[in-house]
Amino acid sequence: MGYIDLAGLQHTLADGRVLFSDVSFRVGEGTKVALVGPNGAGKTTLLRMISGDLPVHVGTIARAGGLGVMRQFIGTIADETTLNDLALVLAAPTIRAAGERLALAETALHDAEVRGRFSTSAQKAQMRYADALVLWGEAGGYEAEVLFDTASVSALDLPWESSKTRPVRTLSGGQQKRFALELLLRGSDEVLLLDEPDNFLDVLAKRWLEARLRESDKSVLYVSHDRELLAQTASRVVTVEGGSAWVHPGGFASWHEAREARYERLDELRRRWDEEHQKLKDLVVMYKQKASYNDSMASRLQAARTRLERFEEAGPPELRPKDQDIRMRLAGGRTGKRAVICDKLELENLTFPFDLEVWYGDRVAVLGANGTGKSHFLRLLARGGSDPGGEHTPVDGAPLARVSHGGVARLGARVRPGHFSQTHDRPDLVDKTLVEILWRGDDHRTGLPRHDAMKVLSRYELAAQGDQRFGTLSGGQQARLLVLLLELSGATLLLLDEPTDNLDLASAEALEDGLKGFSGTVIAVTHDRWFTRSFDRFVLFRSDGEVVETDQPVWDVR
Repeated sequence: MGYIDLAGLQHTLADGRVLFSDVSFRVGEGTKVALVGPNGAGKTTLLRMISGDLPVHVGTIARAGGLGVMRQFIGTIADETTLNDLALVLAAPTIRAAGERLALAETALHDAEVRGRFSTSAQKAQMRYADALVLWGEAGGYEAEVLFDTASVSALDLPWESSKTRPVRTLSGGQQKRFALELLLRGSDEVLLLDEPDNFLDVLAKRWLEARLRESDKSVLYVSHDRELLAQTASRVVTVEGGSAWVHPGGFASWHEAREARYERLDELRRRWDEEHQKLKDLVVMYKQKASYNDSMASRLQAARTRLERFEEAGPPELRPKDQDIRMRLAGGRTGKRAVICDKLELENLTFPFDLEVWYGDRVAVLGANGTGKSHFLRLLARGGSDPGGEHTPVDGAPLARVSHGGVARLGARVRPGHFSQTHDRPDLVDKTLVEILWRGDDHRTGLPRHDAMKVLSRYELAAQGDQRFGTLSGGQQARLLVLLLELSGATLLLLDEPTDNLDLASAEALEDGLKGFSGTVIAVTHDRWFTRSFDRFVLFRSDGEVVETDQPVWDVR
């Protein structure tokens, strides 16, 4: 069995700010510990320090057992990454090394045989390939392939031989996560680090994950904002906030009450400290006045000063963490009555032809299992639909791949689409700071003076990250910035693909409030049951290829 022990951990950002300090907790054998807290508080950073991706300069980390890691965005390694590459990334180090050597040997053999099957170089390549096969077997590679096959069949309904060369980017976010989770939960590692494992999963897959976590004997530390998953699986909760962390020994059901009780206790301790501090200062003032006309009071004055100095050196108790104040001002604008018109639209190999009309002001939730074409549908609309003059890059500036389809999907008059991608895939922003993104912008519509840029970042609780590069932000911070870009873009049609996946509770509530005030049309793909309740129309992408409208949310697509 495995465990993790953290003691006195501290992390300092590149700009010198301390992200958190004095973080100590234990993930015991077989326990399921949830990491919760505001976006940007340091949850992912903690996981990266435990996994060895980041160095530990202050504090210690002790760990026993094999370590399996699932990062927040598992499918964004590289465009050419195959499912076999992803499986090796998630495998044990010995299998990963043997697999990478085998892949190189196989490529070299193919290249050599192209030049001449019986050449000297081809014979040497054959020998290297044979040696690599032996090492693959000795490392446990063939047993790993059985696991890969099981995960592929469970997640994709395809045998490993058919799926292993498939590019990861061709899978939905949910399929990527399900494949990775199958490997890790069925694998031999005793300790798992899971960063937002429920993101992109449909509701049935989330229920599957809840059951697997409960029945697993592995020690699991995971980050999630899904309240239902937390309530179903967490045996204890570690909250990262206010520059440190505290541990609630119970489950998530009692966490809110424990948090409020802790806040009240912190407020009371601070009140008492302030009262004692004032008493000591008053005492010094009193003895100072008496010592001015009575020399015998000098020793008492010095004693009072020493007592005050020691009290102040010990420092005040921890302050109650500041509540987030996120204000999203999504404006929109008036468009034609019909915002989206689909006439016998068919997404290639995904759906049968369907008709759909979305009217100005509608709030449409697009539901269905992963892999049914929901994200493809949003990307098609983001390109302006399929009418001859409609294809363009959406107003948020994000590059989009073409979507193979038949039939017609077109946007109404004055409809300007803004697209939010579930994977935050914005290579154009990765190396820019937030101020650079807003100041210079992608075009004249998003360019702001630096002062104004800092003001809007403050509304999104991102002012402290103004000089930080987009690629270094947490998933939730990236999501908030992408919503901000939609706010500034002038979009009148919001196309949101899993917008709440990486948002903490306060940010998700701010988004819902912002959408209530949005003067335009919203179409959102979501598996968030709480978020879905704010919509008034529901379009279901069924697993059999049919696309239908329902009068209420449908979660069990079977």
